[in-house]
Amino acid sequence: MDYTATQSGFRQRKLQPNMRLRTSLVDGSEGSQLFEDTSGAASGPQKGFSNQQARPQAEGFPGQSILSDPMSNLAMAYGSSLASQGREMVDKNLDRFIPISKLKYYFAVDTVYVGKKLGLLVFPYMHDNWEVSYQQDTPVAPRFDVNAPDLYIPAMGFITYILVAGLALGTQNKFSPELLGVQASSALVWLIMEVLAVLLSLYLVTVNTDLTTIDLLAFSGYKYVGMIVGVVTGLLFGRPAYYLSLLWCCVAIFVFMIRTLRLKLLSEAAAEGRLVRGARNQLRMYLTMSIAAAQPIFMFWLTYHLIR
Repeated sequence: MDYTATQSGFRQRKLQPNMRLRTSLVDGSEGSQLFEDTSGAASGPQKGFSNQQARPQAEGFPGQSILSDPMSNLAMAYGSSLASQGREMVDKNLDRFIPISKLKYYFAVDTVYVGKKLGLLVFPYMHDNWEVSYQQDTPVAPRFDVNAPDLYIPAMGFITYILVAGLALGTQNKFSPELLGVQASSALVWLIMEVLAVLLSLYLVTVNTDLTTIDLLAFSGYKYVGMIVGVVTGLLFGRPAYYLSLLWCCVAIFVFMIRTLRLKLLSEAAAEGRLVRGARNQLRMYLTMSIAAAQPIFMFWLTYHLIR
């Protein structure tokens, strides 16, 4: 190397290859790059990511392909048919033990019917026609016939009786949730036992009647009206008033049951034009009187301890 040049020339001689190298790096006309240019690398992955996002939108969701599969459609149709068959089976078996479709008939009441029925239960002596009206071999709804049985009054009567019993126990400083539960459960058990006893008696006597279990439940539940009247009267006017009012209601429910059930239990003999004679018809008459006589007994048994 020549060191006789000036200092500025030396600098020029030493810096000239470096400047040439820099120029080649920038222009890319001479030599190879020392470092890989990563300025365009950032745009590469971003393009790939955007392509990955756009690809599902272009191809559609996987659920759409599954739903469009014929096998999946067949499985869904089979599942829906199986569910409908199971629902029909449950409704059929449930209707066998609890005729839900028939319950609508027993709750088809209105305010006028409830008022007339309550008056008939308390004062049945002046009522003449006790036959249930029919329309095309089907009994009309209770709101159109006061003689038709219903479940609205027995259900509301049972609930009201429990509330009145709780009030009576409160006046005696004996109220407690447990005692009120015992009162409700005992009344319900006696009602069920009464209906079962009547069904067993009808089976043993072999009476052909159109009475159903719900009809017996309705007729047996009408006694709660007299029980409520007796307890409320006793709470307001004392124990003698309780006995007088309960006696009136007991006689009224006895007459009501006799006149109602004799058309049901003796309908076969009346249709054949025969008199109520013979052992079989006498059994039906005795059964009718027994069912009617049991109502006052239950009314007194379930209310006497509520009045002190």
